[in-house]
Amino acid sequence: MKAITFTEHALPIDNPHALIDISLPVPRPGPRDLLVEVRAVSVNPVDTKVRAGTFTKEPKILGWDATGIVREVGSEVTLFQPGDEVFYAGSIARTGSYSEFHLVDERIVGHKPRSLSAADAAALPLTSITAWELLFDRLGVVEGSGEGKCLLITGAAGGVGSMLVQLARQLTRLTVIGTASRQETADWVRQLGAHHVIDHSQPLLAQLQALGVAEIDYVASLTHTEQHFAQLIDVLKPQGRLSVIDDPESLDVMPLKRKSLSLHWELMFTRSLYETPDMINQHHLLNRVSALIDQGVLQTTVGEHFGAINAANMRRAHALVESGKARGKIVLEGF
Repeated sequence: MKAITFTEHALPIDNPHALIDISLPVPRPGPRDLLVEVRAVSVNPVDTKVRAGTFTKEPKILGWDATGIVREVGSEVTLFQPGDEVFYAGSIARTGSYSEFHLVDERIVGHKPRSLSAADAAALPLTSITAWELLFDRLGVVEGSGEGKCLLITGAAGGVGSMLVQLARQLTRLTVIGTASRQETADWVRQLGAHHVIDHSQPLLAQLQALGVAEIDYVASLTHTEQHFAQLIDVLKPQGRLSVIDDPESLDVMPLKRKSLSLHWELMFTRSLYETPDMINQHHLLNRVSALIDQGVLQTTVGEHFGAINAANMRRAHALVESGKARGKIVLEGF
């Protein structure tokens, strides 16, 4: 099978060896695995971080988001059968999805939305799971609740932000405030349903006060947490909740104490990495997202289609993700 790999870490993405095309044997499914013929993938910041930070001498396949068709199932599989169209975000502990065929545990796989193409669906799994878990599992918001309360989402135009804005607007009664620093990305966030958009390159509190918002109940810090941390503490109301998904070098949590603020980390790979008892929640979650897409409640967050799945196109995609200027998700389709 065709696959895209790297064998040297920390190479700049403009180096032709940063990602290369190779041929590998087709893998065989374990008891709870699906063997998926991959039709489309999307690129996430975690892809670029693993490429830059993982030492390896053997070819390593990156990628987690994928859509495809189930070709074989393991001996203990009960949720899917050959021929099913699926979408998923995989496990960081296993081989990635930049390949023609890919193995994934059925408990973290959903049925692909019928109304979307393979490419449009590939944009959804990792960001949908992250946004859903952050909002409902980490911040503890209950579906249908939130009247009179505010959610601030920093970096709302990115992949996770694009899904979080939609979930919060469509499934809760929260007032949703997103941040974006360019007109293009601010327009995107409004289109997805944010009640207000403010500029994270400017002081946050003054902009919130100009909207008539005195304090924030929930903050989802999706990028540059270290840079905005003091401001986020400042705008949160006493006993508010802060959820973080990025990788700051360090965070001094002592300033949280005065307001009794709580800090919640979200990593969508946790359930699959530790095979937690509730790992199957991601299967149910993805099926719910799929149904909401088909009902027209949610929309795909594709920003750009970069063509076929090959190393040259993937290097271009990684470069755009690393630039921090991507709007929505970058997808690639077909080998």
